[in-house]
Amino acid sequence: MNWTDERVEKLKKLWSEGLSASQIAAQLGGVSRNAVIGKVHRLNLPGRAKAGGTTAAARTPKRSATAPRASNYQARVATRTVTRQQGATMLKEEVEIDTVNEIQYRPAANVVVPISRRLGLTELTERTCKWPVGDPLKDDFHFCGNESPDSSPYCTYHQRLAYQPVHERRRPAQRAAETLHH
Repeated sequence: MNWTDERVEKLKKLWSEGLSASQIAAQLGGVSRNAVIGKVHRLNLPGRAKAGGTTAAARTPKRSATAPRASNYQARVATRTVTRQQGATMLKEEVEIDTVNEIQYRPAANVVVPISRRLGLTELTERTCKWPVGDPLKDDFHFCGNESPDSSPYCTYHQRLAYQPVHERRRPAQRAAETLHH
């Protein structure tokens, strides 16, 4: 089957009316759904109209899925070209994206932390604290290495950080639930 000018015009008309590639193939006869999709692609036709008359521009914009930010947060917005599919056509469009600055962790100055023995992974034993310190991707990463009591992976100080009593964990959740009910 050859694509005559007449058949191409009929394809364009049916495509703009929102018919699917299968429906167009059936109406044209002698051509497969995939042949219709290929021809639409080669003709660079826009995404087909939706059957029902609504267009992408007429849709109500979606609400932002991002959470509200603190007033002191300064977002940087950049644009990025993305490709998405609409019908059988791939579209390229510019979208705004939020960029995030990397924040360096600085521990509080008023906390007393025991002096770490700065052990590497291969230096740890059953009786040393396995609390990781720092960024594993940086050279100064190490483990606490202080003595740990029996059957604990952490020293006494790091146990208090890692293990919170159940009532301590539930208290903030109970407060939040109470404020919702009042």
